Amino acid sequence: MSRPLIAITMGDPCGVGPEIIVKALQSQPMLQLSSLFVIGDATAMERAIRVCDAKLKIQEINSPEAARSVDKASIPLLALSSLSTEDLAYGLPTAAAGDAAFQYICSAARFCLDGRISAMVTAPINKEAMHKAGHDYPGHTELLAELGGVSNYVMMLAGDILRVSLVTIHEALADVPALVTTEKVLNTIRLTAEGVKLLTGKTDPKLAVLSLNPHCGEGGMFGTDEKRAIIPAIEAARLEQINAVGPLSADTLFYFAQQGIYDGVVAMYHDQGLIPLKMLHFDDGVNLTLGLPFIRTSVDHGTAYDLAGSGKASEKSLLAAIRMAVKMAAAGAEKI
Repeated sequence: MSRPLIAITMGDPCGVGPEIIVKALQSQPMLQLSSLFVIGDATAMERAIRVCDAKLKIQEINSPEAARSVDKASIPLLALSSLSTEDLAYGLPTAAAGDAAFQYICSAARFCLDGRISAMVTAPINKEAMHKAGHDYPGHTELLAELGGVSNYVMMLAGDILRVSLVTIHEALADVPALVTTEKVLNTIRLTAEGVKLLTGKTDPKLAVLSLNPHCGEGGMFGTDEKRAIIPAIEAARLEQINAVGPLSADTLFYFAQQGIYDGVVAMYHDQGLIPLKMLHFDDGVNLTLGLPFIRTSVDHGTAYDLAGSGKASEKSLLAAIRMAVKMAAAGAEKI
Protein backbone atom coordinates (compact mmCIF):
# COMPACT_ATOMS: atom_id res chain seq x y z
CA MET A 1 0.00 0.00 0.00
CA SER A 2 1.18 3.55 -0.69
CA ARG A 3 1.81 5.81 2.23
CA PRO A 4 -1.15 8.04 3.16
CA LEU A 5 -0.97 11.52 1.63
CA ILE A 6 -1.59 14.12 4.32
CA ALA A 7 -1.85 17.90 4.18
CA ILE A 8 -0.57 20.14 6.99
CA THR A 9 -2.17 23.58 7.01
CA MET A 10 0.31 26.24 8.11
CA GLY A 11 -2.10 28.10 10.39
CA ASP A 12 -1.50 31.72 11.32
CA PRO A 13 1.67 32.87 9.51
CA CYS A 14 2.43 35.26 12.38
CA GLY A 15 2.44 32.52 15.02
CA VAL A 16 4.51 29.41 15.69
CA GLY A 17 2.80 27.25 13.06
CA PRO A 18 5.53 27.52 10.41
CA GLU A 19 8.26 26.81 12.98
CA ILE A 20 6.68 23.71 14.52
CA ILE A 21 6.02 22.38 11.01
CA VAL A 22 9.68 22.78 10.06
CA LYS A 23 10.80 21.09 13.28
CA ALA A 24 8.30 18.25 12.85
CA LEU A 25 9.25 17.62 9.23
CA GLN A 26 12.83 16.98 10.25
CA SER A 27 11.54 13.77 11.86
CA GLN A 28 12.46 10.90 9.57
CA PRO A 29 9.98 8.41 11.09
CA MET A 30 7.13 10.71 10.06
CA LEU A 31 8.41 10.83 6.51
CA GLN A 32 8.71 7.05 6.37
CA LEU A 33 5.11 6.55 7.50
CA SER A 34 3.41 9.07 5.26
CA SER A 35 3.71 11.55 2.41
CA LEU A 36 3.31 15.00 3.94
CA PHE A 37 2.95 18.40 2.33
CA VAL A 38 2.26 21.89 3.63
CA ILE A 39 -0.43 24.29 2.48
CA GLY A 40 0.80 27.77 3.28
CA ASP A 41 3.11 30.65 2.38
CA ALA A 42 6.62 30.34 0.94
CA THR A 43 8.04 33.43 2.64
CA ALA A 44 6.74 32.35 6.04
CA MET A 45 8.10 28.83 5.63
CA GLU A 46 11.51 30.03 4.41
CA ARG A 47 11.72 32.33 7.43
CA ALA A 48 10.84 29.44 9.75
CA ILE A 49 13.62 27.31 8.27
CA ARG A 50 16.12 30.07 9.07
CA VAL A 51 14.74 30.62 12.58
CA CYS A 52 14.94 26.90 13.36
CA ASP A 53 18.36 26.55 11.71
CA ALA A 54 16.99 23.57 9.81
CA LYS A 55 18.72 21.72 7.01
CA LEU A 56 15.65 21.70 4.80
CA LYS A 57 14.56 23.56 1.73
CA ILE A 58 11.22 24.45 0.20
CA GLN A 59 10.02 22.79 -2.99
CA GLU A 60 6.82 24.30 -4.30
CA ILE A 61 4.26 21.92 -5.81
CA ASN A 62 1.15 22.52 -7.89
CA SER A 63 -0.94 19.61 -6.65
CA PRO A 64 -1.14 17.36 -3.59
CA GLU A 65 -0.11 14.33 -5.63
CA ALA A 66 3.19 15.98 -6.56
CA ALA A 67 4.30 15.76 -2.92
CA ARG A 68 5.01 12.05 -3.34
CA SER A 69 7.96 12.74 -5.63
CA VAL A 70 9.66 15.40 -3.50
CA ASP A 71 12.93 14.33 -1.88
CA LYS A 72 13.14 13.98 1.92
CA ALA A 73 15.46 16.98 2.27
CA SER A 74 12.69 19.27 1.02
CA ILE A 75 9.33 20.44 2.33
CA PRO A 76 6.65 20.09 -0.35
CA LEU A 77 4.70 23.36 -0.26
CA LEU A 78 1.44 24.17 -1.98
CA ALA A 79 1.66 27.96 -1.74
CA LEU A 80 -1.76 29.63 -1.56
CA SER A 81 -0.59 33.04 -0.36
CA SER A 82 2.18 35.51 -1.02
CA LEU A 83 2.17 37.68 2.07
CA SER A 84 4.10 40.93 2.51
CA THR A 85 6.62 41.60 5.26
CA GLU A 86 4.05 43.74 7.06
CA ASP A 87 1.52 40.93 7.02
CA LEU A 88 4.06 38.51 8.48
CA ALA A 89 5.02 40.52 11.57
CA TYR A 90 5.41 38.12 14.47
CA GLY A 91 2.61 38.21 17.00
CA LEU A 92 0.33 40.61 15.12
CA PRO A 93 -3.09 39.37 13.96
CA THR A 94 -3.59 40.90 10.52
CA ALA A 95 -6.53 40.55 8.14
CA ALA A 96 -4.26 39.29 5.36
CA ALA A 97 -2.77 36.58 7.57
CA GLY A 98 -6.24 35.63 8.82
CA ASP A 99 -7.59 35.29 5.30
CA ALA A 100 -4.56 33.22 4.27
CA ALA A 101 -5.08 30.81 7.19
CA PHE A 102 -8.74 30.49 6.24
CA GLN A 103 -7.84 29.63 2.64
CA TYR A 104 -5.34 26.97 3.74
CA ILE A 105 -8.05 25.21 5.78
CA CYS A 106 -10.66 25.40 3.01
CA SER A 107 -8.23 24.01 0.46
CA ALA A 108 -7.22 21.05 2.64
CA ALA A 109 -10.86 20.23 3.39
CA ARG A 110 -11.70 20.25 -0.33
CA PHE A 111 -8.80 17.88 -1.05
CA CYS A 112 -10.12 15.54 1.67
CA LEU A 113 -13.69 15.67 0.34
CA ASP A 114 -12.47 15.01 -3.19
CA GLY A 115 -10.54 11.96 -2.02
CA ARG A 116 -7.20 13.39 -3.11
CA ILE A 117 -5.64 13.20 0.34
CA SER A 118 -6.12 10.82 3.27
CA ALA A 119 -6.28 13.38 6.08
CA MET A 120 -5.54 16.94 7.11
CA VAL A 121 -3.50 18.15 10.09
CA THR A 122 -3.92 21.74 11.22
CA ALA A 123 -1.45 24.14 12.83
CA PRO A 124 -2.91 26.83 15.12
CA ILE A 125 -4.93 29.79 13.88
CA ASN A 126 -5.69 33.18 15.42
CA LYS A 127 -9.42 33.83 15.62
CA GLU A 128 -8.97 37.61 15.83
CA ALA A 129 -7.04 37.61 12.56
CA MET A 130 -9.71 35.51 10.85
CA HIS A 131 -12.44 37.79 12.17
CA LYS A 132 -10.56 40.81 10.80
CA ALA A 133 -10.64 39.08 7.41
CA GLY A 134 -14.41 38.63 7.66
CA HIS A 135 -14.40 34.91 8.57
CA ASP A 136 -16.49 34.81 11.73
CA TYR A 137 -15.94 31.34 13.19
CA PRO A 138 -15.22 30.48 16.82
CA GLY A 139 -12.47 28.12 15.69
CA HIS A 140 -11.34 25.33 13.37
CA THR A 141 -14.06 22.95 14.54
CA GLU A 142 -17.03 25.05 13.49
CA LEU A 143 -15.46 25.99 10.14
CA LEU A 144 -14.62 22.38 9.30
CA ALA A 145 -18.13 21.27 10.22
CA GLU A 146 -19.54 23.78 7.75
CA LEU A 147 -17.09 22.74 5.04
CA GLY A 148 -17.93 19.10 5.69
CA GLY A 149 -21.66 19.79 5.55
CA VAL A 150 -22.34 18.33 9.00
CA SER A 151 -24.35 19.64 11.94
CA ASN A 152 -23.54 16.82 14.35
CA TYR A 153 -19.90 17.11 15.33
CA VAL A 154 -17.80 16.91 18.47
CA MET A 155 -14.43 18.25 19.53
CA MET A 156 -12.19 15.71 21.24
CA LEU A 157 -8.74 16.17 22.68
CA ALA A 158 -6.76 13.00 23.08
CA GLY A 159 -3.49 11.65 24.36
CA ASP A 160 -2.24 8.18 25.16
CA ILE A 161 -3.96 8.28 28.56
CA LEU A 162 -6.99 10.60 28.36
CA ARG A 163 -9.52 11.13 25.56
CA VAL A 164 -11.99 13.90 26.32
CA SER A 165 -14.96 15.07 24.23
CA LEU A 166 -16.97 18.24 24.79
CA VAL A 167 -20.75 18.67 24.73
CA THR A 168 -20.29 22.45 24.39
CA ILE A 169 -17.15 23.97 22.94
CA HIS A 170 -16.35 27.69 22.77
CA GLU A 171 -19.26 29.11 24.75
CA ALA A 172 -19.62 31.61 27.58
CA LEU A 173 -19.96 29.73 30.84
CA ALA A 174 -23.26 31.48 31.55
CA ASP A 175 -24.71 30.01 28.34
CA VAL A 176 -23.68 26.41 28.97
CA PRO A 177 -26.64 25.10 31.04
CA ALA A 178 -29.19 25.96 28.33
CA LEU A 179 -26.98 24.32 25.71
CA VAL A 180 -26.69 21.04 27.62
CA THR A 181 -29.68 19.17 26.21
CA THR A 182 -30.45 15.47 26.11
CA GLU A 183 -30.06 15.44 22.33
CA LYS A 184 -26.67 17.16 22.43
CA VAL A 185 -25.32 14.99 25.24
CA LEU A 186 -26.52 11.81 23.49
CA ASN A 187 -24.99 12.88 20.18
CA THR A 188 -21.67 13.56 21.94
CA ILE A 189 -21.74 10.14 23.59
CA ARG A 190 -22.44 8.43 20.25
CA LEU A 191 -19.66 10.19 18.34
CA THR A 192 -17.23 9.74 21.23
CA ALA A 193 -17.89 6.01 21.29
CA GLU A 194 -17.14 5.74 17.56
CA GLY A 195 -14.03 7.88 17.85
CA VAL A 196 -12.66 5.94 20.81
CA LYS A 197 -13.26 2.64 19.00
CA LEU A 198 -11.12 3.90 16.14
CA LEU A 199 -8.36 5.24 18.38
CA THR A 200 -8.13 2.24 20.71
CA GLY A 201 -9.35 -0.67 18.61
CA LYS A 202 -11.81 -1.61 21.37
CA THR A 203 -15.27 -2.68 20.25
CA ASP A 204 -16.99 -1.74 23.52
CA PRO A 205 -15.14 1.25 25.02
CA LYS A 206 -16.18 2.43 28.47
CA LEU A 207 -17.17 6.10 28.55
CA ALA A 208 -17.45 8.30 31.63
CA VAL A 209 -20.11 11.03 31.30
CA LEU A 210 -19.57 13.99 33.62
CA SER A 211 -22.18 15.97 35.51
CA LEU A 212 -22.59 19.69 34.93
CA ASN A 213 -23.03 20.67 38.57
CA PRO A 214 -20.86 19.90 41.61
CA HIS A 215 -21.52 16.48 43.15
CA CYS A 216 -23.91 15.66 40.29
CA GLY A 217 -26.32 18.30 41.55
CA GLU A 218 -26.54 16.72 45.03
CA GLY A 219 -30.10 15.50 44.49
CA GLY A 220 -31.20 18.82 43.04
CA MET A 221 -29.66 21.06 45.72
CA PHE A 222 -26.99 22.35 43.32
CA GLY A 223 -28.95 22.13 40.09
CA THR A 224 -31.25 19.85 38.10
CA ASP A 225 -29.39 19.63 34.80
CA GLU A 226 -28.39 16.05 35.49
CA LYS A 227 -32.00 14.89 35.91
CA ARG A 228 -33.22 17.13 33.08
CA ALA A 229 -30.71 16.28 30.33
CA ILE A 230 -27.69 14.17 31.24
CA ILE A 231 -29.26 11.09 32.86
CA PRO A 232 -31.83 10.67 30.05
CA ALA A 233 -29.00 10.86 27.50
CA ILE A 234 -26.96 8.20 29.30
CA GLU A 235 -30.00 5.93 29.56
CA ALA A 236 -30.72 6.34 25.84
CA ALA A 237 -27.08 5.61 24.99
CA ARG A 238 -27.13 2.41 27.04
CA LEU A 239 -30.26 1.30 25.17
CA GLU A 240 -28.11 1.66 22.03
CA GLN A 241 -25.55 -0.71 23.60
CA ILE A 242 -23.07 2.07 24.31
CA ASN A 243 -21.11 1.47 27.52
CA ALA A 244 -21.70 4.90 29.07
CA VAL A 245 -21.46 5.45 32.83
CA GLY A 246 -22.59 8.48 34.82
CA PRO A 247 -23.21 11.19 35.51
CA LEU A 248 -19.96 11.38 37.45
CA SER A 249 -18.39 14.28 39.35
CA ALA A 250 -15.50 15.90 37.51
CA ASP A 251 -13.59 16.57 40.74
CA THR A 252 -12.90 12.84 41.24
CA LEU A 253 -13.48 11.26 37.83
CA PHE A 254 -10.15 12.21 36.28
CA TYR A 255 -8.21 10.50 39.06
CA PHE A 256 -9.70 7.20 37.90
CA ALA A 257 -9.66 8.07 34.19
CA GLN A 258 -5.90 8.63 34.22
CA GLN A 259 -5.53 5.10 35.60
CA GLY A 260 -7.13 3.72 32.45
CA ILE A 261 -10.45 2.70 33.99
CA TYR A 262 -12.31 4.66 31.31
CA ASP A 263 -11.49 4.76 27.60
CA GLY A 264 -13.07 8.16 27.04
CA VAL A 265 -14.66 11.03 28.94
CA VAL A 266 -17.61 13.20 27.90
CA ALA A 267 -17.35 16.65 29.50
CA MET A 268 -20.10 19.25 29.53
CA TYR A 269 -17.99 22.34 28.84
CA HIS A 270 -14.58 23.42 27.64
CA ASP A 271 -12.53 23.94 30.80
CA GLN A 272 -14.16 21.07 32.70
CA GLY A 273 -12.59 18.61 30.29
CA LEU A 274 -9.54 20.35 28.95
CA ILE A 275 -7.84 21.49 32.14
CA PRO A 276 -7.14 17.90 33.29
CA LEU A 277 -6.41 16.80 29.71
CA LYS A 278 -3.72 19.45 29.33
CA MET A 279 -2.30 18.71 32.76
CA LEU A 280 -1.40 15.25 31.42
CA HIS A 281 -0.96 15.97 27.72
CA PHE A 282 0.27 19.54 27.43
CA ASP A 283 2.98 18.62 24.93
CA ASP A 284 1.42 15.65 23.15
CA GLY A 285 -2.34 16.26 23.13
CA VAL A 286 -4.18 16.08 19.82
CA ASN A 287 -7.36 17.87 18.80
CA LEU A 288 -9.82 15.77 16.74
CA THR A 289 -13.09 16.74 15.13
CA LEU A 290 -15.47 13.78 15.37
CA GLY A 291 -18.36 13.52 12.93
CA LEU A 292 -16.63 14.95 9.85
CA PRO A 293 -16.67 13.07 6.53
CA PHE A 294 -12.86 13.17 6.58
CA ILE A 295 -9.98 12.81 9.05
CA ARG A 296 -8.78 15.96 10.77
CA THR A 297 -6.29 16.18 13.61
CA SER A 298 -4.63 19.24 15.10
CA VAL A 299 -2.27 20.54 17.71
CA ASP A 300 -4.01 21.27 21.01
CA HIS A 301 -2.40 24.69 21.52
CA GLY A 302 -2.67 28.19 20.11
CA THR A 303 -0.44 30.43 18.03
CA ALA A 304 1.90 31.19 20.97
CA TYR A 305 2.64 34.70 19.71
CA ASP A 306 5.10 35.21 22.57
CA LEU A 307 7.29 32.40 21.18
CA ALA A 308 6.89 33.19 17.47
CA GLY A 309 10.26 33.83 15.84
CA SER A 310 12.26 32.26 18.66
CA GLY A 311 12.42 28.71 17.30
CA LYS A 312 11.63 27.48 20.83
CA ALA A 313 8.05 26.29 20.33
CA SER A 314 7.64 22.55 20.81
CA GLU A 315 6.67 20.41 17.85
CA LYS A 316 5.55 17.48 20.06
CA SER A 317 1.80 18.13 19.72
CA LEU A 318 2.11 18.44 15.95
CA LEU A 319 4.07 15.19 15.74
CA ALA A 320 1.38 13.50 17.82
CA ALA A 321 -1.31 14.91 15.52
CA ILE A 322 0.52 13.61 12.45
CA ARG A 323 0.98 10.17 14.02
CA MET A 324 -2.72 10.00 14.87
CA ALA A 325 -3.74 11.05 11.36
CA VAL A 326 -1.42 8.42 9.86
CA LYS A 327 -2.82 5.75 12.18
CA MET A 328 -6.43 6.55 11.27
CA ALA A 329 -5.68 6.85 7.57
CA ALA A 330 -3.80 3.55 7.56
CA ALA A 331 -6.78 1.93 9.27
CA GLY A 332 -8.90 2.98 6.30
CA ALA A 333 -11.12 5.28 8.35
CA GLU A 334 -13.48 7.25 6.16
CA LYS A 335 -15.25 9.02 9.00
CA ILE A 336 -14.81 9.55 12.73
